Formats: sequence, structure tokens, C-alpha cells
Amino acid sequence: MYEYSEECLQTFLKKQSQLFDEPVAETQEEAEAFLEDCMAVVLDSLEEVKEYLEESGADVDGMTLDEIEDASEVFSLPGGQYLVVEG
Repeated sequence: MYEYSEECLQTFLKKQSQLFDEPVAETQEEAEAFLEDCMAVVLDSLEEVKEYLEESGADVDGMTLDEIEDASEVFSLPGGQYLVVEG
């Protein structure tokens, strides 16, 4: 089981509409359960995000790091990390 920080959960709750048309969670507990179910990951840099997406089979070849940061499944966390949610 992965431990998501409060910062991570709050960011996901606030920004989940960038990936989903309707809210998938309303509380931190629901957010944590959802992120665990879809095996969301927290990564330290955009380079790691790009590598992770490539390994997951996403077509990110030729995408800039700015384009990757703007992808709907990538959530920038206030502390400088990135939450990747494959919805």
C-alpha cells in the first residue's frame, strides 16, 4: 500500500476535474482509496514522469517536459513533486 501525503491528497481533490468530468472523491479518505485503486504514483521530476509514462506505454515521444507537465494525468504538487494518475 502506497502512502500519499496530505499535500498530495489535497491537490488531487482540488484538481481532479482536470482529468475527470465528475468528482471521483470528496474526502481525503476517498481520494486515497481512489489513488490506491488506480495505482497512482508520486515522482520527483518531470524527467521521471516522462520515463514512467514511456514505460507505461504512453506515446510521449517528442513531447517537451512542459507538454508532459500539462498532461491531464499529471498533477503538479506544491512541494515540487508530481502525481501521475492513470484514469
